[in-house]
Amino acid sequence: MPPAAPDSLPSPEAMRSVFRVYEVSEAEEGIHYYGDPLVDRERLVEAVWPEFRAAGYEVRLERRLGEYVLVATPQGTDDGVPWTNVILAVATIFSTLLVGTQWYYVEDLFSPAILQALPFTLAVMGVLGTHELGHYVLSRYYDVPASLPYFIPFPSIIGTMGAVIKVKGRIPNRRALFDIGVAGPLAGLVATVVVTVIGLSLPPVQVPEWVMAAESTVEVQFNYPLLLQAIAAVMGQPLSYADPRLVVNPVVIGGWVGMFITFLNLIPVGQLDGGHLLRAMVGPAQERIAPLVPLSLFGLAGGLYALTDAGQMVTVWVIWGFMAMLAAWIGSASPVVDTPLDRRRQLLGVATFALGLLCFTPVPIEITGL
Repeated sequence: MPPAAPDSLPSPEAMRSVFRVYEVSEAEEGIHYYGDPLVDRERLVEAVWPEFRAAGYEVRLERRLGEYVLVATPQGTDDGVPWTNVILAVATIFSTLLVGTQWYYVEDLFSPAILQALPFTLAVMGVLGTHELGHYVLSRYYDVPASLPYFIPFPSIIGTMGAVIKVKGRIPNRRALFDIGVAGPLAGLVATVVVTVIGLSLPPVQVPEWVMAAESTVEVQFNYPLLLQAIAAVMGQPLSYADPRLVVNPVVIGGWVGMFITFLNLIPVGQLDGGHLLRAMVGPAQERIAPLVPLSLFGLAGGLYALTDAGQMVTVWVIWGFMAMLAAWIGSASPVVDTPLDRRRQLLGVATFALGLLCFTPVPIEITGL
């Protein structure tokens, strides 16, 4: 008779219909149940996972030295102050603030004038944070352990590479996978629309004479996706001005960032939001679709190279093509219970991908004067 498991965990007898346990041992990573599976791998994990989850453990089936073992590991906890999240958020505030000074034409970065760029920082941090909090809230709703958002500071023209959360547990079913995946883009899009409306309502920024007179001025042109153009049209607000001394308020750029990030996240591959949605919608067939994604991105890069002079964006889409290849190789999350989605969520998934396409523009940025 195998040794007893800790009281908080399922006993060997509780799983005897699917897994005949002959040894239980405790290791640094958790509790090991050695035994013989009586059903296939997927049915076995699906059968025992609910009880382990209720006890606060994740469980997976492995084969070690010719033996099958169920490895039960404690779910992650969020005890204490999440200092890494705090430090990265503060760093991203500073990086977006510094970048924002370019859009407000602040000369002295070591003076209170730098705070003029605060609306840009709030816009970018707002759309990114709302996106990730959408994932976080739904993760908690489904009792899936997840971290708070990690913002990523980066010296780019927007001051960041976005934000992510880390899911620390198994996804119980396709419905949870879909809801957690879709919550980020939809929440982020709501914040993006709000930011865009606010930005279009604010007055344009006037380009100083010293910028107009400089010979080495670099011009960055943002090309706006259909969704942003539609919002501007409904509001009757311009996105460009005949007077070269006027430029759109930088808060609008925050809306542009939200839409660009939404499109990238909805690329249907791997651990991206789009990959989770597609996996939830079509099941394991997603693995056959995933290789088409990098091919599409390489095709986009090739088309731009052949038909335009947007060399910088050709490089960007090539990089994303390789990133999509890596994401396809890693694969998407696999829910414990892999039953099909309901029709309502299927339709919502299609609508979400359609919204993502409205956030797409093949040449988002053009830089001249380099």
